[in-house]
Amino acid sequence: MAVAMTGFLTGSVNVTSSFAARDLGMSTAEVIWMNAASSLSSGALLLFFGSIADLFGRKTMFIGSMFLFALFNLAAGFAKNGLTLDVLNGVMGIWSASAVPPAQGMLGVIYDKPSQRKNKVFGCFSAGNPLGFVCGIIFSGIATQIFNWRAGFWLIAIVYALVTVLAVFTVPNDTTAKARWNEETVKRLDLPGTSMTILGVGMFCAALSLGGDAPQGWKTPYVLALLILGVAFIIAFVIWEMKYPYAMIDMKIWKDRDFSLLLTIMCFGFIGFPVLSFWLALYFQVVQGYSALMTGVHMLPMVVMGLLANLVAALLLHKVSNKLLMGIGALAYLVSFILAAVQRNGNSYWAFSFPALCLCVIGADFQFNVANMYVLSAMPPNRQSIAGSLFQTLTRLCTAVGYGIATAIFNSVEQSPSSSGYYANNAVEPYAATFWFSAGAAFIGCLFIPWLRIGTQGHKGDKGRLVESSDSDWR
Repeated sequence: MAVAMTGFLTGSVNVTSSFAARDLGMSTAEVIWMNAASSLSSGALLLFFGSIADLFGRKTMFIGSMFLFALFNLAAGFAKNGLTLDVLNGVMGIWSASAVPPAQGMLGVIYDKPSQRKNKVFGCFSAGNPLGFVCGIIFSGIATQIFNWRAGFWLIAIVYALVTVLAVFTVPNDTTAKARWNEETVKRLDLPGTSMTILGVGMFCAALSLGGDAPQGWKTPYVLALLILGVAFIIAFVIWEMKYPYAMIDMKIWKDRDFSLLLTIMCFGFIGFPVLSFWLALYFQVVQGYSALMTGVHMLPMVVMGLLANLVAALLLHKVSNKLLMGIGALAYLVSFILAAVQRNGNSYWAFSFPALCLCVIGADFQFNVANMYVLSAMPPNRQSIAGSLFQTLTRLCTAVGYGIATAIFNSVEQSPSSSGYYANNAVEPYAATFWFSAGAAFIGCLFIPWLRIGTQGHKGDKGRLVESSDSDWR
């Protein structure tokens, strides 16, 4: 239920966004930020909360995060305008960010050695993504159909309030050593690095999503300022992490060839994954005129295939070359995005959207499981939360950046539609443009596959990998 928080919220927003937009008079940028805000805030703060969990304990942080997530979902149901709804979604992203590291950290400590059982355990953990997504789209679809879009948020609040109570009695106590609050502990939290991440990615994504609606387009002064400052803060963050002795990310870890390649491949594929799910759902609602419930039903293949893909990955990680699994995932992404991009309004759902939804989940879950197991195997037990956070951070930031770029593309094409050619006078054109962007990113990811050298993971005798660092905690 921890890893499902983002999926639950994303699924709910996907099927209710157009209804909330009509009710509150939201702009395109405000609609996009319903999803992007939670991805941005969680991506920017995951590493910070990973450090908090490793330093001060996991159980209290885990339970408190789910309670606050429930509370702010309740508040979101009472939002009176688009800006308030976006801000509340951003705050909910913070609580989802603070729940995943302690959950993943506890599992990493309990299953500290690579094994077939660990593969299955983290396969179940990863299954929270599609399970949360299906609960979001189906439950919120039904709630919206019977009541209105606000009921979707209230339903999530009820679910996580109940899960919070259940967690109090069932989550095991955290037995790892806790840090004392002192000057060195504050340094280890790397507050400057966290601030630069939030400012850099936030400004960059804001510039991309606001550029299309700005008075002078991309030449608008505040858009240019946000874009330049965002890039500057991101560069400053990388330099800071290389120099700061208590950095959240020891940059030496990137010297591991397979580690760097795995995360690079995963990022290029995952940039398009949320773009496909959001814009396809929006296409169903706006162009096809589907209700919230029918939109959820048409998105259902993602969930069924997601559960199957996680099961298959968990059973194959120790038997099949993980390079092959990453290659299958990369190719599945590429074919999925191309199928979604070439469809036109009026084409068969079963010929285009259905296989696209199935394949994109295969790509995401195969790559997620392989990269997740490798990252956790690269860190010692007392750094498991930060290890999980590093992996989750990249996926969330890819989501935020993907939304920002796709929004700029969508707005540009929507304002200047084609009068001739394949998409002439077809309402799908701006949506297709975002899918072509996703396909381009996925293609770049495919190019890195041949350079991977990773074999199987979790087989008998595999003791994992240790990362060298000047910090004794990493040895």
